[in-house]
Order: sequence, then structure tokens, then C-alpha cells
Amino acid sequence: MEPTRAGTTFRPDLLEGKHAFITGGTSGICLGIAQSFAAHGARVTLLGRNPEKAEAAAQSVRDGGGQALAVTADVRDAEALAAAVEQAVAEFGPLDILLCGAAGNFPAPVDGISPNGFKSVVDIDLLGTYNAVKAAALHLRAPGGNVLSISAYGVPVPMQAHVVAAKAGVDALTQTLAAEWGARGVRVNAIIPGPIDGTEGMARLAPDERTRAQFQRLVPLGRFGVPQDIADAALWLVSDAASYVTGVILPVDGGQNMLGGAPQYLMYLEMQKAAGGKQKTEG
Repeated sequence: MEPTRAGTTFRPDLLEGKHAFITGGTSGICLGIAQSFAAHGARVTLLGRNPEKAEAAAQSVRDGGGQALAVTADVRDAEALAAAVEQAVAEFGPLDILLCGAAGNFPAPVDGISPNGFKSVVDIDLLGTYNAVKAAALHLRAPGGNVLSISAYGVPVPMQAHVVAAKAGVDALTQTLAAEWGARGVRVNAIIPGPIDGTEGMARLAPDERTRAQFQRLVPLGRFGVPQDIADAALWLVSDAASYVTGVILPVDGGQNMLGGAPQYLMYLEMQKAAGGKQKTEG
């Protein structure tokens, strides 16, 4: 993972004294955001389903000089999630930032996804975001609080119907919440990452060099992103520099989404041809 760039793009004290609660913060993009938030002065609470993994993630933040707490819950369990938020508030005080990043994913065509697999992704991505918002609502500073979600894609993408459907719900929830909570002085936004190297999601979607090269050709900037690219956008969105920004679904993707879904569709056709048209049920 690329190191944070504290003291270059942003002031090292940008988030000094703030408390960020991060779901899905034990790996990948969200861990990168947590590390960057901490490097800029925030106290971070990392929520995950696995206690050992959550603690290891929190320790990685501490090893970098930050303050971090590990808490455990499944975002699909509203009561457990509410208890985890209470634990975080008892340790670090009221929430200034809620980052909703817990997600589930696997590549499969629509007719190759089992009902259970589809429901699992929707429950983690969409219901989990709602549960996090609900649990944080009473503890989020108003005015001054921020809710930020990690979305996915802005266009239909073959092999990702479950994720596209769930994240479309997250986007709608983001903008509805921005309208409802604007009067409280709470801003609500989302980020759509492009292909981010070094993440579990990218490893599943592009497991070999040929597929990686195909994905890279879909990006106008000609490269994969790194977690710090998303962390920098997140830092801006939750900072005072974006104090007049709410209800925004921001692609941070090297320009991928502006091309629409056609490149991914053509890539899908190539993959189907190479696989002889075989499809596998997942979930």
C-alpha cells in the first residue's frame, strides 16, 4: 500500500481532534482511508466482523503513530452495530465522521447468482450502510458531521448486477440523507472508486495478468488507482475545504465511468468467448 502523504497535499493536522468511525476498515481501500485519516490527526474506530483482523488493522494505525480502536460487528446486525458505535463513543467521544465501507462482492452473471448470493451483497452493501447511519445518528456531531460512503460504478457492469443494484441504493440513500440532514449541518457524500490495485476486490475481478491488462485499458488515465487516491478524495470531502459539498457521488476512477458500460461489456464478451460461454452460480 502506498504510504500516506501527510504534510504534502494536506496539512498534517487537517482532522485534528476528530473521531472517524469506519465500517469495513480492516483492509483495502477503507484501511487506507483510516490510516490517512489518522495520519492527519483523527482518532479512528475500525469495525470488522473478525476481531483478530480488526485488531491487526487498528495496530497498523497505531504503528504509524495514530490513535485507533478495533470493534467487532456484522453490519447486517443492527443491534451489534449500535453496540459497537456506543463502545467507540465511550472511548473516543462523539462521531465527526462516519465512513460506510463494508462491502461484499464476487463476479457472476445475473443468472449465475443464487438468490442467497444476491441478498448477501445487498444486505452488506445497502442494508449495512443504512444500519451504520442509523447507529451513528444519535452520536454524530450536528452541525459539522460528515457521512461518507464507498459506492461502486456509475453504469451497468456485466458480472456485477448484485453490486450495481446495491450501490445504486447506497447512492440514492446518500442523496436522500443529504437532503434530510442538510438542515442539521451534516454533509453526506459518496465516492465511486475505479480499479484500485492491491485490494481484495481487484484481485477477484482481475486474478491474472491478462485480465489486469484488459481492465487497465478501460481507464483513460492508463493506470490502476492506489488506496491513497481514494483516501485523498475522502480527506477532501470530510474537510472544511468541502464545506459546501453535499449529496455528491464522486467518481475517483481515472475517468473510467465517463466511458459508460460499453468497454466493460466488450471485455465481458471476450471473457465469455474464452470460457466457451460457461457460467457458474455463486453465493
